[in-house]
Amino acid sequence: MKKIVDDERLIYKVCCLYYNDNMNQMEIGDYLGVSRSSVMRMLQKGREMGIVTIEIHNPFTYDYGEMEKKIENYYGLKDVVVVEDSVLDSKTEAASYLFGQAADYLYNVFNEGDQIGVTMGQTLNNVVATNKTYDKFKNIMFVPIVGGISQSTVDGVDVQSNEIARKFADKFGGTYTQFLSPAVFSDKMILNYFMQEKAVNYILDEFRKINIAVVSLGIPEKADHTLFKAGYATQRELRTLAECGAVGDVALQFYDEEGNTEKFHFFNDRVASMQLDMIRKIPVKIGIAGGGKKVHSVIGAIRGGFINVLITNAECARELIRRM
Repeated sequence: MKKIVDDERLIYKVCCLYYNDNMNQMEIGDYLGVSRSSVMRMLQKGREMGIVTIEIHNPFTYDYGEMEKKIENYYGLKDVVVVEDSVLDSKTEAASYLFGQAADYLYNVFNEGDQIGVTMGQTLNNVVATNKTYDKFKNIMFVPIVGGISQSTVDGVDVQSNEIARKFADKFGGTYTQFLSPAVFSDKMILNYFMQEKAVNYILDEFRKINIAVVSLGIPEKADHTLFKAGYATQRELRTLAECGAVGDVALQFYDEEGNTEKFHFFNDRVASMQLDMIRKIPVKIGIAGGGKKVHSVIGAIRGGFINVLITNAECARELIRRM
């Protein structure tokens, strides 16, 4: 005789009584004339057979619109995107949300005919490494705004600006050019002579056409700063920059929390990049940075006029609001 707990019709009925009619196991046993243990086994069978499927819905569907508007109004930004994070997320998961949302935002901002400047580093590399796919633009150009030649990789990944520009073109379509220069020179005069060469100074004309910049914001005290890992600066130099008040960099050029750069000429003047005065004049300057530790870097970039659009996570956004 077939075991009662294997009777699919009865299993289905038990599941309906339990999940739809809210009867408890004892009530179901009395109603059907079976033991409570049999009811328990049939409920388990119902899940194993797919008669019952359980979905868990996150009730915390945060709307960050008010937070975004506060930051826009107080800091004078054109746009702010705040991406959800949670104490339940690992750092990798939280970062993945930020990079995915950043990629979506960029796709919606880009238009045919745009000339888009990009910097270097892990943040922008992670944005274009997301598994999201988009319809490809035909007539946009990606321009590295900091020198992109180096023998070094960062954790085995080439995050130099030329490679970032190429990856952006692969992701979003269009074409890219290259900035055929090291990012940091040993001497300011050598850099100036180098930039006079026709084989290199074409990039200055490309800089003047840029109408959108996409930049990451570094912090000098970070032990794994791309500058150090790529061999462009020593940890001692980064410590010196931090001791002088540097809170962040855009295109490898450092600034303090007020957006001032005067104290950092000893380093900034040796960087082959679009100068910060030119970056200020770009109509749309999108900064991507997350985490509470980046708040000083973000504030300095805003005050210096180096970004006017911010894509960040809730942790950094809360810190920005706390400092109002």
